[in-house]
Amino acid sequence: MQTIDLYRPVGPKELKLIEDSGWKKFPPRLSEQPIFYPVMNEEYAIQIARDWNVAASGSGYVTKFAVDSGYLKKFEIQNVGGPIHNELWVPAEELEEFNSHIVGLIEVTKSFFPEEGGK
Repeated sequence: MQTIDLYRPVGPKELKLIEDSGWKKFPPRLSEQPIFYPVMNEEYAIQIARDWNVAASGSGYVTKFAVDSGYLKKFEIQNVGGPIHNELWVPAEELEEFNSHIVGLIEVTKSFFPEEGGK
């Protein structure tokens, strides 16, 4: 099976829920969050985690995970800004199915805190 690496910037609450799953899945979306959007590259995920998650929740994390590439073909890549701002839009009601196509574990690749500027 071929896989594609995706990234997801998260705050501390979402990270705790991922950890509670055994690093195997992303938590269900809240009612005001109709889309789950993994991003296509780490640079974009870093921007969000560092510039948005830290300000919004005091820390930001970049997660990396592999997904079955055959399954991902059903999602069109969405560009939401500049050349690196590519993401997938997964409807919230399909997140459990999406989670079942994650291969291996979700890992944290970067952590950002206001006093440290990231590590």
